[in-house]
Amino acid sequence: MAAMGPLIWFAAAAVLAILEVFVGEMTLLMIAAGALTTAGFSLIGIPPAAEVAIFAASSAAFWFFLRPYLRRRLESPKTYDESPRALVGSRAEVVEEITPVGGQVRFDGSIWSARALDPGETYTVGDVVTVSAIDGPVAVVWKD
Repeated sequence: MAAMGPLIWFAAAAVLAILEVFVGEMTLLMIAAGALTTAGFSLIGIPPAAEVAIFAASSAAFWFFLRPYLRRRLESPKTYDESPRALVGSRAEVVEEITPVGGQVRFDGSIWSARALDPGETYTVGDVVTVSAIDGPVAVVWKD
């Protein structure tokens, strides 16, 4: 019968984790973590009363210490990067031929001055290029 203890705790952890998908408050997930912890301790053959105590203590510890941290991480507002470096990697359309002297591209709803990453390259109107860097007011672009 001692071998059944870990299986029961593992099964309880799995059921609780699956039910958490429907609840979404991380309550059942913390209790599942407590059951999983208890399953680990149960493998070494501790008495059932100790298993229950470990389950209660570990579930409470996960609830009070891990749950608030996870909720803050998941509910924190995402920051929106509006700086020009956020445009790196964007695709742009050439609207004025890009020569070693300069040119223009349209991306992110606006027209930007542009130059080629390789000074020997030229891009014609209509080419689609990728922004590799922003150098002040100039987009440095290259073509795939």
